[in-house]
Amino acid sequence: MDFELSEDQTALQEGLRQFCAGRFPMEAVRALEGRGGVDRALWAELAEMGVFALRLPEADGGVGLGWADVVLSFEELGRALVPGPLVWTQLAAGLVPGAGLGEVVVGGVERDDPSRLVEYLDSLDVLLVLDDEGVWAADPGAVEAHRLGVPLDPLVPVSRVVGDLPAGEQVSDAAGVAAFRRHGAALVAAQLLGIAEVTTDLAVAFAKDRVQFDRPIGSFQALKHLMADMFTRAEVARGAVYAAGVTLDDPAVGRPERAVAAAKITAAEAALANAKSCIQVHGGMGFTWEVDAHLFLKRAYALEVAFGSSEEQAEVMAAALADAG
Repeated sequence: MDFELSEDQTALQEGLRQFCAGRFPMEAVRALEGRGGVDRALWAELAEMGVFALRLPEADGGVGLGWADVVLSFEELGRALVPGPLVWTQLAAGLVPGAGLGEVVVGGVERDDPSRLVEYLDSLDVLLVLDDEGVWAADPGAVEAHRLGVPLDPLVPVSRVVGDLPAGEQVSDAAGVAAFRRHGAALVAAQLLGIAEVTTDLAVAFAKDRVQFDRPIGSFQALKHLMADMFTRAEVARGAVYAAGVTLDDPAVGRPERAVAAAKITAAEAALANAKSCIQVHGGMGFTWEVDAHLFLKRAYALEVAFGSSEEQAEVMAAALADAG
């Protein structure tokens, strides 16, 4: 299995990184808190970059790429902490008209999810409801829910559903649900990988600039070890996440469910640990609202439970290994 990026993939990654740096600097991302995490103009620009239509055939207005390429794109979105129901809208392209073009903002929920939580409900045009029978497109306006006052991630507004979710219109059958969940977990793993990488970069940059006892704090051995561990975790997660994308494109190289479970577990661990270490490197000021480090930690916690927590993915991995034995 070759994980070396092609020239086109490198260009895709660099182009999206430059786009995010220009349109989603941290001050702009922070400003989205007052807009429910979704700005329609910026959402349309994401669509123009092809974020939601990467998998669609060119005949349908898409780019015609594979899951490995989508994984690379969502890695960059994770690095930039871009908010919004990105994964759901990407998965909805081809199922919900307008999703791939950014004309429709799509969110989702599991019908049997005991938490009854829906993210970005007030910003959605379509709510996808997943159950064992299929994927259903429902009107978010028909959902009775209460907005939670203080969400874990200030850029991810959360509402708690009261009563039953609407039935909706079926857009995918039972056979497609497992793939929908698996693809969602892979893209969330890519976002977590981006967080693991960028928190490492933030910690290293701060350690080079911050001076104590007439020396950059990065020269202290304890911090060197801490940041070396951060780098190692991010690189291990990169291998797992890239392997998941390749396996989704070509199941002959391995079992997709096992590869995706490994990616989600590894990337979640790396993102959470690296975000905590980033705060530690920043010292006391790392815990303040003004320093961005806490935002990455909160996003990592929010993503860790999306499309299957680490515990749930461990069960998937165990079942896959048992079947292989």
